[in-house]
Amino acid sequence: MAGCVARRALAVGSRWWSRSLTGARGPRPLCAAGGTGAFLPAATTTRRHLSSRNRPEGKVLETVGVFEVPKQNGKYETGQLFLHSVFGYRGVVLFPWQARLYDRDVASAAPEKAENPAGHGSKEVKGKTHTYYQVLIDARDCPHISQRSQTEAVTFLANHDDSRALYAIPGLDYVSHEDILPYTSTDQVPIQHELFERFLLYDQTKAPPFVARETLRAWQEKNHPWLELSDVHRETTENIRVTVIPFYMGMREAQNSHVYWWRYCIRLENLDSDVVQLRERHWRIFSLSGTLETVRGRGVVGREPVLSKEQPAFQYSSHVSLQASSGHMWGTFRFERPDGSHFDVRIPPFSLESNKDEKTPPSGLHW
Repeated sequence: MAGCVARRALAVGSRWWSRSLTGARGPRPLCAAGGTGAFLPAATTTRRHLSSRNRPEGKVLETVGVFEVPKQNGKYETGQLFLHSVFGYRGVVLFPWQARLYDRDVASAAPEKAENPAGHGSKEVKGKTHTYYQVLIDARDCPHISQRSQTEAVTFLANHDDSRALYAIPGLDYVSHEDILPYTSTDQVPIQHELFERFLLYDQTKAPPFVARETLRAWQEKNHPWLELSDVHRETTENIRVTVIPFYMGMREAQNSHVYWWRYCIRLENLDSDVVQLRERHWRIFSLSGTLETVRGRGVVGREPVLSKEQPAFQYSSHVSLQASSGHMWGTFRFERPDGSHFDVRIPPFSLESNKDEKTPPSGLHW
């Protein structure tokens, strides 16, 4: 089907088409392989649109929606359908977060300071407000992005009496405003996720036609301390951009001491056309209690991802615990070039701060 984008092609290498999309005028059909989505009226085929370079063999493309012009100003509303411009999955916006973005690439030039637990030899960076969104990922797309982005990355501390230390909500993600490629659909349930109909209600009189149920508002309010995204840290070294988002998870008592937990989400992006592979990680973790720990290891979360022009990004989450209510982390990732040479990419330093007003982490999905 000319003029459509294959679902699988979107999931594994979206940079080439997303650039064309953001510069286009007017809506175009969005298509998917494998019999998903709803067909659009034939009249839409006269609009400008994109075609897949590698449609999966034997798959039939079906229209699932029409692209809208991305917003340069303002926020997307609850219920907005979108395509992720980097990882290519379909999703829906639940609600926005206003974060402080500390971008070291645009920081004013300043003399480097001597390394210390608070500064780590880095220049002063002023944060600016940036919008992120809490979103649901379409379950049909999870198999196609699992090698590039974890689909169970949003984790919580389990109950004290639970044998599990952590639990995750599958298909929950945080997406930056510029990664949203909005589209519309005539399907009343366009996203397959177990929470979609629990959180959102179809209302054809609204735009977008999906409004928040009371269940979503209550869930957001009760879990706000553990979902909240407040700080984002970004730095680029040799065309490899590292973005870090820390989250406080809560405190647990263990062996007559308090243990504070955080998760952190990291996205690695290759802004160049050269292929590189992540080989090692080197972390330094400073605790307010006065300890400084060094962690070295192969790859991240058991993987050594390759970043290429076709698959430029990799995203993962991990966890850290301290016996103090705050601390700092920083470090480097070691990458390898095709000729065997190596180079180190800086991980921007970030704070680990606890929410002292909240003593009890969530115990499951609070409704």
